[in-house]
Amino acid sequence: MCVHGWLLSGRLWEPLQAELEPRWSTWAPTLPGFGTEPRPRGLQPSLASYGRWLAEQARTRAEGRQLVLIGHSLGGSLVLHAAGQLGDQLAAVVQVAAGGGVYQPRPFRLVRRGGAAFLRWRPTWLAQLPGTAPIRSPLVAERRAAQGLLACSMQRGAVQQLPALTAALAVPSLWIAGERDTVMEPRYVCHLAGYSSEHQVELLAGQGHLPMRSAPQQLAACIEHWLEEQGLASSEADHAAQSLAKPRSWSSASCA
Repeated sequence: MCVHGWLLSGRLWEPLQAELEPRWSTWAPTLPGFGTEPRPRGLQPSLASYGRWLAEQARTRAEGRQLVLIGHSLGGSLVLHAAGQLGDQLAAVVQVAAGGGVYQPRPFRLVRRGGAAFLRWRPTWLAQLPGTAPIRSPLVAERRAAQGLLACSMQRGAVQQLPALTAALAVPSLWIAGERDTVMEPRYVCHLAGYSSEHQVELLAGQGHLPMRSAPQQLAACIEHWLEEQGLASSEADHAAQSLAKPRSWSSASCA
């Protein structure tokens, strides 16, 4: 199950899904309030509430099968909130450009203000024009849901809770950072990953904040290789053949 970040949608994952399927069954929903599906009553614009929604949807979709949660950016925080509610059904966690756990008052205040200003003044009418599908999500996201999640994710308590949630992970976790990511720098990915007792950090050479769009083959190879190492490969023979055919295009990150 792939979880998108702030002001994005499930379509973010389409290039990666094309690389993983049909070997892996993937699902990348658009979070309620960020697309055509309205936010239902009871779903509050907070990390904890969306985390509960995510866990419920994952259980329903998996139909008793083991599952892997893949989060991107703010979606990674939702994954951490959902993980503890899935019990033995959760097999592994993959975090892409997701990190943090360090409270920074001034930068966070500026991001909150900038996000609120964008949501207030964004040209929503553009979403009705043909050819604007790639930028539709930021234009149609429910203002309260988007602003609430952004504000919640940058509160002191929420930020300081991330290390505890990471330390509570009972499954292996893979943390993937883009070498040139200026939104979530690799050092912050390394910092949060370090709280997990069974983790691995990989650095994607030359990539930024959206490797599922800019380098889906590279990202898919990294994820599949790690899943194989965890004994979760869908077809080890098939993956082994692919590994021989493709050079490794990522490296273990140094978090010293």
